[in-house]
Amino acid sequence: MDSPTPSPPVVIIPSTGERVRRAFTLRPSSLFSSQTEPTTGSPSTTTPFPFSRQSMANRARTAAHKLHDLGARTLRWLDSPVGHGVLKCTFAYTLGSLATFWSPLSDFLGRPDGKHVVATLTVYFHPARSVGSMIEAVLIAIVAVAYAELVSVLSMATSVLFGDVLDTAALAHTLVLVLFIGGGFGFVGWVKQRMANPLVDVGSTLTSLAIIGVVTRETAVLTSVFSNQKIVQILKMLIMGITITTMVNLLVWRASAVSALRQSMSKASTSLGDMLSLITHGFLSGSEEDVLSPAFATASSAYTSVYPQMTKNLREAKFERYFLGHEKIYQLDRAVVRSMETLAQSIGGLRSAANSQFALLKEPMNPSAPLARVISPVHFNISPMSSPGSYQSIPPATRHGRDRFRSLPNIDEVSDESAEDARSRARDRRLSNGTTSSLPPFRHPSEIFESFIELLGPSMKSLVYTLSEILRDPPFGSDPDYKIKINEHYRHSLTTALSMYNDDRALALQRLYETLELDRTRSESIQADFEEVAAACGHFSFSLQTFGEEMQKYLDVLEDLKYADEGRKRSWHWMKWWQSGRQSGRKSVALPYDNEERDPLIRPIKKTAMPKGIADPLVKRRDTYSWELAPETKKYRVLATVSQRILGVVRKLARDDIRFGLKVGVGATLWAMLSFLPQTRDIYRHWRGEWGLLSFMIVCTMTVGAANTTGLARFKGTIVGIGAAGLSWNISDHNALALIPLGSLIAFWSFYVIIAKGKAPLGRITLLAYNVSTLYAYSLSQKVDDDDDDEGGVDPVIREILLHRFVAVTAGILWGLIFCRLVWPISARKKFKEGLSMLYLQMGLIWKRGPLAILLRSDCTRSYLRSGEQAALQKYAARLDAMRISAASEFELRGPFPSDQSRRLMACTHRLLDAFYAMSLVTQRKGSLTEGERALLLYTADERALLCERICHVFQVLASSLMLEYPLTDAIPSVARMRDRLLGKIFQFRKEHQPDGGVSVGGAGSSFPGLERFAHVNVEERDYALLYAYALVTGQVAEELKVVAKEIEGLFGVLDEETLLLQ
Repeated sequence: MDSPTPSPPVVIIPSTGERVRRAFTLRPSSLFSSQTEPTTGSPSTTTPFPFSRQSMANRARTAAHKLHDLGARTLRWLDSPVGHGVLKCTFAYTLGSLATFWSPLSDFLGRPDGKHVVATLTVYFHPARSVGSMIEAVLIAIVAVAYAELVSVLSMATSVLFGDVLDTAALAHTLVLVLFIGGGFGFVGWVKQRMANPLVDVGSTLTSLAIIGVVTRETAVLTSVFSNQKIVQILKMLIMGITITTMVNLLVWRASAVSALRQSMSKASTSLGDMLSLITHGFLSGSEEDVLSPAFATASSAYTSVYPQMTKNLREAKFERYFLGHEKIYQLDRAVVRSMETLAQSIGGLRSAANSQFALLKEPMNPSAPLARVISPVHFNISPMSSPGSYQSIPPATRHGRDRFRSLPNIDEVSDESAEDARSRARDRRLSNGTTSSLPPFRHPSEIFESFIELLGPSMKSLVYTLSEILRDPPFGSDPDYKIKINEHYRHSLTTALSMYNDDRALALQRLYETLELDRTRSESIQADFEEVAAACGHFSFSLQTFGEEMQKYLDVLEDLKYADEGRKRSWHWMKWWQSGRQSGRKSVALPYDNEERDPLIRPIKKTAMPKGIADPLVKRRDTYSWELAPETKKYRVLATVSQRILGVVRKLARDDIRFGLKVGVGATLWAMLSFLPQTRDIYRHWRGEWGLLSFMIVCTMTVGAANTTGLARFKGTIVGIGAAGLSWNISDHNALALIPLGSLIAFWSFYVIIAKGKAPLGRITLLAYNVSTLYAYSLSQKVDDDDDDEGGVDPVIREILLHRFVAVTAGILWGLIFCRLVWPISARKKFKEGLSMLYLQMGLIWKRGPLAILLRSDCTRSYLRSGEQAALQKYAARLDAMRISAASEFELRGPFPSDQSRRLMACTHRLLDAFYAMSLVTQRKGSLTEGERALLLYTADERALLCERICHVFQVLASSLMLEYPLTDAIPSVARMRDRLLGKIFQFRKEHQPDGGVSVGGAGSSFPGLERFAHVNVEERDYALLYAYALVTGQVAEELKVVAKEIEGLFGVLDEETLLLQ
């Protein structure tokens, strides 16, 4: 008999809260656009003669049409935010160049040369930034200017005191070099590394430029004469340049960080909604094609790219909010971002749960048994739980079960139905198929998925539809204000959909386990296979429930933000610095997703900080174990105390930031020494050594890879800049009216490279080389006070100027690269290797806590993954990704950095972190343990402890291999075998507990020791779900560890028994 046509599922319309029956799809239509149709038009059957009148006319129309399209695209780009930024920067640079070209401004700055610094400031502190970023830039510039003026005045005063008053010129020059060049620049380098902020890097360049101009360029310090002429001029130029760029930023196409933050929030929300839909669609269809599709890759990459921008906008919005007195609103902005981070983590857990289903469906089928593998303590073949990318090809034997599951009509989207209809059809089909009493209700694991999705599929699809539609609807309005526009029905719609889903989920799981209990004639291994599949269903459904609950908290935070934004109250409590200690003890805003457990062992790494490498506890133990093993005598105690204190001081001096500051100070001192020595002073001044010193300060960055990247960009930019300078000077014939527009064109191109192309070092150095050549040459022609005429004086020789700049900059680049590579090199390769090793060690220690054991110890009040630790691990992994990119620019004689292998290692690491979060979802919301669950956890405690220790051990082995760069052996401890022992222990427990009331028949005479104390425990089928879900996630972790081991073997090789090591 044909089954009746199913009715569409019940769905909650988020915008209205109505319940309607509607056919819909979870696939986001925007990501599955159809192929563009070819341009309509009848093809020409004859080709006209190339030089005929018709052909020439067609070519002219085509050229005109292309020219028109190009012009239209150019205008649209100029009217875009990026185009506005390029135009703003060009305008600011043009205004800054007037300090050199316009006589009133030039006279205001005085007679000394170097007035091109005003234009240079508009390049470094360019106005193509948000107001919040501009506020931060101004604050940094003020500090930089104050520090530069302080160093300049003190250096000049020291020179006068020791050189003129005490008549010890050599001592004066030595003190200036050591204290104010070495110490001053060393402190700049230390701050540059410590802060790890791009704007601080720009501020350090500004400081270096000002100090170099006074201390090494002018003769006042050299001749021990106190002259404030250059100091006052530099102060005027700095104030003028900062004022110009600030005014352009605020008055021309002003950009708000708050608006940018809300725009990035909307983009992140949309991408999260798309990923949620595709993952759930893949689960419902039983196919991972959606997770592996280009659509999912697009949505995932969209979130990956917008998340750093969102955190950057949040930081800049903080300055705007605090400046305007909206402290509470900023706290809620931060709460929304953190809530989105939690949703993204939940998406990772949901994907990990879906991967469990995909892996189980790929189990090879045996015609004589529902599953070919036999799960027992002796023999067990674990299913592949690897990443989605490793599932590209499936052998025919494996594909059998999957194809069968794909063919199930009730799972396909076009035949979704209500829960009542689904349950009725499932019951009727089983009654019609069960012709004999010996036929079990489930004959194949895929039928468990079929039944589960028949029961829960419609409400799951309805919930995901509601969630995804809420996420895809931008929570903020349109440009320019991006006002909050939360639909008042969203909260009610989500609550209703989640309530329906929870009811159907409980009923579906109940029916599922009742059906599993109908027949006990199947073997224990087959029964365990079925329950493992059922646990996968429960795991995914619970992960989805968790996502829905996180969405409720997300909407709560948005509502709080909306009310706070509407009733703004200004306060500037952050200015009460004397109350900062008391304010830090309490939170200004209670966040609904904050956990009561606020003592994570892992502190979040600073967003811009570099991974430290080997952790302090490991270094401390390595430094002290020898003394702890030494004899306990008075002599050794005194010697140990003195040695440890000396070693402590040395360790502090050996920190990366201290070493970097010392390296910068020593390098700058050695270079600046050339301007003080009589033998080299003339050479230094002739070849403009001050620009080489500035190049050294710019190129000398934290890691060797970053120094190589910056040095190469500066070299290319110098060549382009001096080439453009020579061309402009010859075209303009020294005329200011011609040089101004030519400079604007070069500035437009340079800022296009900086802003549109994202190549800031190349664009900045191009314009800087142009400034120190063209603008400097024009200032010489205006009879400024220059100490020598080796470059032509009032009639500048542009070739000499360009040659001097090129040689000075190139020499400074080489000096910086040599110092970064040979003096205390900080290798990004080494940092990546050590950081990844520390991450694996930390992950192993976290898993060793015991995800399920902690439920027993804390009575379900704590999770093995503490509050904030998941976010800290992910941020650390993100910094390792950045370090991996920097390491690609480092060259060693051993060969180039293995970028592809490192990228795959980090992909496995991110999947491992997703599995860690999925495990926390299994355990963290377990309100209480049933009697059967507690008995199972107690009975399997030893096996689970061994399994956790084995996983921790494998993590440690992999971390050690990475750290030492030693090959692995072909005898890595197997996690799968320990997992088999756990499953075998579960089967022993099951075998002794028969279905008649759940009471053990083994009793004191049981063949399995340890079961006597659980003889009277009532165990239901649902009690096994927790352990099977644990086994599923553990299987994923084990498979990812295998992939990591394979990658490490590809890097360092494998040791076998024939390897000769003793030589």
